[in-house]
Amino acid sequence: MTLAAQSAIFLLHLLGIFLLHLLGAIQIMDYKIGDKVVYPNHGVGIVEQISYGVLNGRTERYFMIRIVSSGLRVMVPQSNAMTVGLRSVIRSNESSKVLGFLETGKLNSHHDWKHRFKENSERMRTGSLLEVAVVLKSLVSLSRSKPLSFREKKMLERAKYLLVSEMATSRNTSPESAEAVVVKSLAKAKLQFPVMTEKFE
Repeated sequence: MTLAAQSAIFLLHLLGIFLLHLLGAIQIMDYKIGDKVVYPNHGVGIVEQISYGVLNGRTERYFMIRIVSSGLRVMVPQSNAMTVGLRSVIRSNESSKVLGFLETGKLNSHHDWKHRFKENSERMRTGSLLEVAVVLKSLVSLSRSKPLSFREKKMLERAKYLLVSEMATSRNTSPESAEAVVVKSLAKAKLQFPVMTEKFE
């Protein structure tokens, strides 16, 4: 398959994710205090407050979200929630699909690391846990044949954290148990996490 064909398929895939977000917009935009949500590249957060303000001359509803891992607080206008990729935590049955991809899903990574890094960064920004799983599996697979660059190691650690933390929340279990399930799924694909010596912030 040519590079142009691979790029076209990837763009169509991203368009499909956007359309899914669009179709689900009515359901995903209406949160209440205490709801667990996912903010792309930051992970699971909790809606702590809902307030109202004026934006561009009209009343706007705002969600105040506390990111669980960092304590960071993010204020998201309801009208902009879909654009930034805010969504509900996946359901347990959806997490099974993600694990299924880790076990048997096909990969198609670019050999050029710059193109691969750009593509993986775009996947991470979609906010889709399945896309995060694609990044994780492709980098774990790549690490078998050659050492990952520092930036790719950091991305792998981020993907692992995002995947494990949302799996734990979705399945109402500990991060350790969720990680064990992810490791087991990768093992079925004859993959395992590379040993990391660096500490990433």
